[in-house]
Amino acid sequence: MTMSGAEILVRSLRDLGVAQVFGYTGAAILPVMDELARQGILIVVNANEQSAAFAAAGFSRAGGGVGVAIVTSGPAITNTLTAVADAFADSIPVIVIAGQVPEHKLGTDSFQHIDVSRVFGPTAKKVVAISHVDEIEVAVKDAWALARAGRPGPVVIDVPINLQRESTRYQQRDRAFFESVYSDETHLSDAQCRRFFERLSRASRPLLYIGGGLNHPDGSRAIRRFNDRFRIPAVNTLMAKGVIDETSPESLGMLGMYGTPCPNMMIQKNDFFFAVGVRWDDRVADKVGFAIQADIAYIDINPRKVRQIREERSPSFSVIGDAAVYLNDLCDFAEQNDIRLSIDAWRNECVATRRRWPLDFHRDAASLQQAEIMALLDELLPDDAVITTGVGNHQMLAAQHLRMRQPGRFLTSGSFGTMGFGMPTAIGAVFARPGALVLVIDGDGSFRMNMGELYTIGSNQLPIRILLLNNMSDGMVRNLEDAAYGGRHSATSRDLDADFSAVAKTFGFAYSRRITERSLLKEALQEFLAARGPALLEARTDIDEAVYPIVPAGKSYSDMVLGPHIREKAPTD
Repeated sequence: MTMSGAEILVRSLRDLGVAQVFGYTGAAILPVMDELARQGILIVVNANEQSAAFAAAGFSRAGGGVGVAIVTSGPAITNTLTAVADAFADSIPVIVIAGQVPEHKLGTDSFQHIDVSRVFGPTAKKVVAISHVDEIEVAVKDAWALARAGRPGPVVIDVPINLQRESTRYQQRDRAFFESVYSDETHLSDAQCRRFFERLSRASRPLLYIGGGLNHPDGSRAIRRFNDRFRIPAVNTLMAKGVIDETSPESLGMLGMYGTPCPNMMIQKNDFFFAVGVRWDDRVADKVGFAIQADIAYIDINPRKVRQIREERSPSFSVIGDAAVYLNDLCDFAEQNDIRLSIDAWRNECVATRRRWPLDFHRDAASLQQAEIMALLDELLPDDAVITTGVGNHQMLAAQHLRMRQPGRFLTSGSFGTMGFGMPTAIGAVFARPGALVLVIDGDGSFRMNMGELYTIGSNQLPIRILLLNNMSDGMVRNLEDAAYGGRHSATSRDLDADFSAVAKTFGFAYSRRITERSLLKEALQEFLAARGPALLEARTDIDEAVYPIVPAGKSYSDMVLGPHIREKAPTD
């Protein structure tokens, strides 16, 4: 089977089960785009290349497999950089395929030429510069396997246009071969399991610290299996929402700078800190300080991070490998040796603390509060809803108030904190989870960053709902200005009260509404969630609302600021 390079590339994607790609066309990638259409792979055309890469990552984050973005050369490549860096930081498997100038023009000042390897450098798991047409099939199938292997991440493939046109024989290599290249499953020995349980069994106040490395079906099943047996109170990072059922008694909530009261309190009391699939983000780990005396156990697949924590925290137990596999090893050992814990008093204390310190907000404020909208939304959402967010106060309030019951359902930019993330990520998610309610929660700042995706959503009539919390400000930075800059707002407020709901109507949104009054909130949310096709609900919210609790920069959990509205409730029977 002799084929052109473009045919081979697309046939390789078909062999991998790719049904759609996200991208933007151009001269240097046109042979591939033409072949995608000829071979029946859907091309979702985004408003720009950054959004295409975010959409591909959204497909991956929502459990669709490995998302694929295809773009042209030059500025198209640099436009994807932010989304690739975001995927790398959050360990998300993505493939970005970029067109390139002809080989004889590489290294010159040719139109739209740039050195892809130097652009992506430390932001990609691997960058492959194709130098011969025979390399294309191997590069695509290897990228698919590599992106998923070990610590997942993005792989970038650069294909000069002349190689897209050249012909060679298609080998039709089995994807199982490429999977086997990266298959290196290891297991805990009985001695390692015994050592872990010796430490755990001595604890009277153990705490699970769950990270995004478990935010996939295998990871979620493994940690739920482990905790079905031991029922250890658990705190989660932002990236781990839904890994365990956040409505369960063992779930204490989100830990960190904007964590909820109970987790930030109980971490100060635990004596065994079991960290699984976490990267010890500075907004979480730096708040612990070294004064809290707790035995630490740590499992993660990233060797660099495990070695770093060994140096900084001196865990008594730490292993490098697949957390889901190791958790199942621990479960098997515990069942074979009938290991159980007696920590009823600690469990009861954690549950009582969570009940006594609920989240709250300014209930008598003249303007709508983002927190009150999130609290009400939590009551209305179906269990299988997929949430994407922008970055800012709305993101933290959504993470605090929305209780997720399943993994891969709360999609947010964690490590990189990229504004403009929400809408394009939802476009990928809606293809990964057809039939699920896909909801974007955005602030007006993040929303404007990739507002062109309204056109993508509307023109394709994608069933995506956008809840826009518009406070006419970059709220999180404004809060910092209030706290540390004398209330001087240098570049965070906006004078134009734009009606974004009116804009959505011009892009084909059948449902689009704006509300400003509290009395309309519940009815509007219910109507919005029941709408069919693209839908946008814009709520004008309080510009002065701040997120609480907060652990200020440079402070520890003992310095948590609860704010003016969170108060201890009287204990109940």
